[in-house]
Amino acid sequence: MRANWWIRLILIVLVLTVASSVSSAQVVVSVTIAPPPLPVYEQPICPGEGYIWAPGYWAWGPDGYYWVPGTWVEAPEPGLLWTPGYWAWNNGVYVWNVGYWAPVVGFYGGVVYGFGYTGVGYQGGYWRGQQFYYNQSVTNVNVTNVHNVYNTTVVNNNTTVNRPSYNGGPGGSPARPTPQEQQAQRQRHVPPTSPQQRQEHDAAANRTLLASANHGQPPIAATAKPGAFKDSRAKPATNADTPPPSEPRRETATPNPKNSPEFTTPSGEARPSTPAPKQEAKPPKEQKPAPPQKPEQKKPPSEKKNPPDKEHPPQ
Repeated sequence: MRANWWIRLILIVLVLTVASSVSSAQVVVSVTIAPPPLPVYEQPICPGEGYIWAPGYWAWGPDGYYWVPGTWVEAPEPGLLWTPGYWAWNNGVYVWNVGYWAPVVGFYGGVVYGFGYTGVGYQGGYWRGQQFYYNQSVTNVNVTNVHNVYNTTVVNNNTTVNRPSYNGGPGGSPARPTPQEQQAQRQRHVPPTSPQQRQEHDAAANRTLLASANHGQPPIAATAKPGAFKDSRAKPATNADTPPPSEPRRETATPNPKNSPEFTTPSGEARPSTPAPKQEAKPPKEQKPAPPQKPEQKKPPSEKKNPPDKEHPPQ
């Protein structure tokens, strides 16, 4: 009897272990149809310090692909960066790789999501201690609300115009993981936060975000915060024939030069550049007008006196 009791106890422990591992595992999504190209859209203004941009993506549901708008999200803890999810062609199907938070940006298929995600790493900002610094050249920030800013030009060598949203396969990005990205893959990962999961859940319930309904032009392409679909700051997709702006539109303000520190950042983060201080132009010296010149007075010719005649002296 005691032996049977131990066997039952062992079976119960095994069942609970398997159930726990299954519940914590991520569901693998594979589709035989390629996702649509990435739409073109503007980035909403960053709502405040500590928010990091999570680009939009095509997700799969019972009714096909639907667009999950890009949004600003708070990092789960300082020092973590977002690695976007991506679709990858594998043995005849497209498999979804879920994004994650980690100290270094990992491989996301070489998909050019924009706004700092050039296909490799993230050039939109970096962490310095507890503070996140934003690259104004690729992120839409208002320096009145966000003070940690700098400017570094980001060169995008990707010349494709079809904006592929997947890696591998016909028409997809041919990128392969770099050694640094492979190392990042082995680091500690934090899954998407609750607001990010809510953003995807709300998008799945919005029929207008279905690719079959919007034909690749979602009416809500980006939001200022997760779930803010009806907010006036939400951005729709623009015409696919219209190239995206080279620099996000933002309110003009004078940035604080102290917000551009000089130091080397880890791999996968942007490297700030401190602009040379502007030299104020000195006003030209005031030149006093020259005094008026007096007209030159000519002296009358002097009368020459004839010398006395020696031969005829005066009488």
